[in-house]
Amino acid sequence: MTERHILEPTASHPITVTPTGKHVVVRVRGEVVAETDAALTLQESSYPAVHYVPMDDVAAELLRPSDTETYCPYKGDASYFDVVVDEDTVSDAIWTYRQPYPAVAQIAGHVAFYPDKADVVVGT
Repeated sequence: MTERHILEPTASHPITVTPTGKHVVVRVRGEVVAETDAALTLQESSYPAVHYVPMDDVAAELLRPSDTETYCPYKGDASYFDVVVDEDTVSDAIWTYRQPYPAVAQIAGHVAFYPDKADVVVGT
């Protein structure tokens, strides 16, 4: 296995994780896949904010583990899920860091959705 280079957030590449503080509903192909009042917002550098939803608030029966894995030197190893709605599979729509690095430890047990594969609505 290749040695992983771990990076810490810095002033030039900040990462914050804060409670979203609003109701979040996630739909895939019109089907509600997740709904929560306990989402976290991860803001990494100048990238768009990402909402992480507790896995307990996701419709687990719609998820299928994917073989896809990626690595982020700031967050760790990510694994993916496909979402199956009405026998239609949306590949790698969700990712999660099962054992995130300490700088983003709060996102453990949470999942995020690709905005081009899911409709994430953050209420007021």
